[in-house]
Amino acid sequence: MSIHRFISSASLVTALLLTQGCGSGGSENFVKLQGAGASFPAPLYNKWFKAYSNSHDDVQIDYQSVGSGQGVKSVIDRTVDFGASDAAMKPDEMASVDGGVQLLPMTAGSVVLAYNLEGVDELKLSREAYVNIFLGKITKWNDPAIVATNEGVELPDQPINVVVRSDSSGTTYVFTKHLAEINSEFSESVGVEKAPNWPVGTKSKGNEGVTASINTTPGSIGYIEFGYAVGAKLAMASLENKAGSFIKPSIESAQAAMASVAMPEDLIAWMPDPEGDDAYPIVTYTWIICYKTYPNAETVQALKDVLTYCLTEGQKSSEQLGYIPLPETVVEQVQAALDSITVSAPASAT
Repeated sequence: MSIHRFISSASLVTALLLTQGCGSGGSENFVKLQGAGASFPAPLYNKWFKAYSNSHDDVQIDYQSVGSGQGVKSVIDRTVDFGASDAAMKPDEMASVDGGVQLLPMTAGSVVLAYNLEGVDELKLSREAYVNIFLGKITKWNDPAIVATNEGVELPDQPINVVVRSDSSGTTYVFTKHLAEINSEFSESVGVEKAPNWPVGTKSKGNEGVTASINTTPGSIGYIEFGYAVGAKLAMASLENKAGSFIKPSIESAQAAMASVAMPEDLIAWMPDPEGDDAYPIVTYTWIICYKTYPNAETVQALKDVLTYCLTEGQKSSEQLGYIPLPETVVEQVQAALDSITVSAPASAT
C-alpha cells in the first residue's frame, strides 16, 4: 500500500469515527458538547475547551460566540447542551425550561470604555461624561465635561464616534445596568436591556465586532470586555467610581469591585455600582447555563468533568486573557451546584 493510500484510508476511518461519535445518540467512547452564547468570555472559554479536548480525545466541545441573548434562546429551544450569558437568566426564562436550569458563574471581567484618539494615551471620564456620551448629549472630544477631568491633555475638536452592540448582548446588559444605576435619565429613557434602543452609535456585532470597529475608526469609543481591549492594544479610559476616584481597568481594580458583593445561594450576583475607593465601576460575573437534568449519563459526566477543569486548572489561565479568577469561596459554591446536575429518569412504560 502506498503512503498516500494509507493516509487516505486512515483519514476516512477517523472521519467515520467522528461522525459516529457526533451522532444524536453519541457513543460510549465519544461525547460532543455543543454550547453557545456570550462573546464576553469567549476567548477564555475557547482556551479552556481546546485545552481540555486536547487532553481528552473522547470529548469534543464546540462553543459558538453568538451573544448572550442567543445563548439564552438556545437553552430555551434546547438546541445546545449548555448556554452562556453575562445577563444570567430572568425568572420567566428559567421557568420556561422544563426540568429547570442551573446557572454557574465561571469567571468575571470588566466592561471597559476603549477608545481610538490619536495622541491621547490617558483619558479620565467622569460619570456625567460617559453617561452623556452614550445618551448622545456629549458629541465632541473637547466637550467641557471631558476637558474638566483631563487637565494638560490636548483633546481634539473632533466628533465622538460611539460604537454599540447590534446583537442581543450580555455585555450591553451589564453596561446599561451600570448606567441606569448611576443616572436616572438613562434609566428612564434607555433602561437595562440586552438590545436597547440606543439614542446614538454605530452598531457592531459581538465584542469582536465592537473591538474591530474601535480599532479601525479614529475618534471612536465603545464598550467591550477588558481582555478584548488588552488583546487589541486599545487605550482604555479611567472611569469615576462611586467613591469619586478615577480608576483604571485592571485585574486588581476588578477584584476590589468583586469584594463588595457576596455570592447568594442562586449564584446570581450583581455589582452595578460597587463600593470601595479602588473598585473599578463596571464588573460582572458571567454564567454557563446547564440543564438540571440530561437524558444520558455520558453527557452529564463529560459536562461535569469539563466544568470542574474550568473551575480548577482553568482558573490559572484567567488573568492571562484579562479575566478575574473566581474567589475560592465562589468556586466551592459552584462545584456544589455542579454536583446537583443529574441524569433524567426514564419515562414510565405505558
